[in-house]
Amino acid sequence: MNHIKMKHLMIVVGLAVAMAQPASAPHSFAAEFDANKPVTLQGSVTKLEWQNPHIWVYLDVKDDRGNTQPWQCEGGPPNTLTRNGWSINSLKVGDLITIDGVLAKDGSKTCNARAVKLPDGRSVFAGSSGGDAPPPPKK
Repeated sequence: MNHIKMKHLMIVVGLAVAMAQPASAPHSFAAEFDANKPVTLQGSVTKLEWQNPHIWVYLDVKDDRGNTQPWQCEGGPPNTLTRNGWSINSLKVGDLITIDGVLAKDGSKTCNARAVKLPDGRSVFAGSSGGDAPPPPKK
């Protein structure tokens, strides 16, 4: 490959990489969740993903008809949660918990968790320490 073709190829690759970066940027709370649609979920933990940039708690919740519905709730980053009394061992599959949060705008069974009542009875902050997310509800 001659020098000019290689230079053009490098420019094209560089532009492709530069344009792909915004897709991996952190999301905005306001773009995904509706702060005016609070939800309280009580259910059984089915899975916990404890990783950056946000944790995810998956749980089975019974609806008004007694049918089990799978939900997923986004929490804050592990570092923030650890400073607020959580650990990776705070939740285990099968634990019964209560999550106070807000619903996703897309209508899915997804919420942004603001506070979680852990199996030991403690209620802990579950959200991010910054950004445009609202604070946890006061009880």
